[in-house]
Amino acid sequence: MKRKSWLTISVMTVALLTGCGSNDQAGQEHASHSQHAPNGDLQEMTASADQLPKFLDNQDPVIVESYKVAAANRELLKSIPCYCGCGESAGHQHNGNCFIKEEKSDGSIVWDDHGTRCGVCMEIAVISSKLKEAMKTTKEIRDYIDNTYKEGYGKPTPTPMPS
Repeated sequence: MKRKSWLTISVMTVALLTGCGSNDQAGQEHASHSQHAPNGDLQEMTASADQLPKFLDNQDPVIVESYKVAAANRELLKSIPCYCGCGESAGHQHNGNCFIKEEKSDGSIVWDDHGTRCGVCMEIAVISSKLKEAMKTTKEIRDYIDNTYKEGYGKPTPTPMPS
């Protein structure tokens, strides 16, 4: 059996501890480019994917690393569904939406804090990234995620199958 990386094990630990619950952001100060989505998720715009949102400032390093992984793998995660139920609860279309709501034409990013509270989201992003590093195709990664999360998790996001 292959040894799991430290990051994957850490994300799995955070997943067990956090789940996909709500996180009361009341009373916390955020950048002037932040807003709450209808489902309560905090969204914050930064100049680029290299600039992380302020809502990550006091988060566990594993959560911050998950956001960095998601930012570095934006195109891949558009082909990977999330299995936490966020397609129905938050209108997400793919796993990338758990971290990034939108990429603007000027390169700015609208981040979403959903992933800070959801171990399933973080785990899927990190595993997908590790499989990409292992030279798996997007279709192979998608098949792995679908097979791994098909039972015992939420309904997947309506993510189109990659070709």
